[in-house]
Amino acid sequence: MSLPQPGNPLHGITLEKMLTELVEMMGWNAMGTALPIRCFTHEPSIASSLKFLRRTPWARARVEALYLRRK
Repeated sequence: MSLPQPGNPLHGITLEKMLTELVEMMGWNAMGTALPIRCFTHEPSIASSLKFLRRTPWARARVEALYLRRK
């Protein structure tokens, strides 16, 4: 059961949704420039990026911050 998170702007937004929206807004090239992370600069895909971001908390935090800035 999920607890209410009234102050969390990312509550209810999946990592996949964030990544998909960022790619649609910016494109992979701009993503790789904004966040120079290998999963965005070398043969990027949603699936490979999700796999990396789910295992790498610092990279996920950067994607979340970029998402919030772009919203």
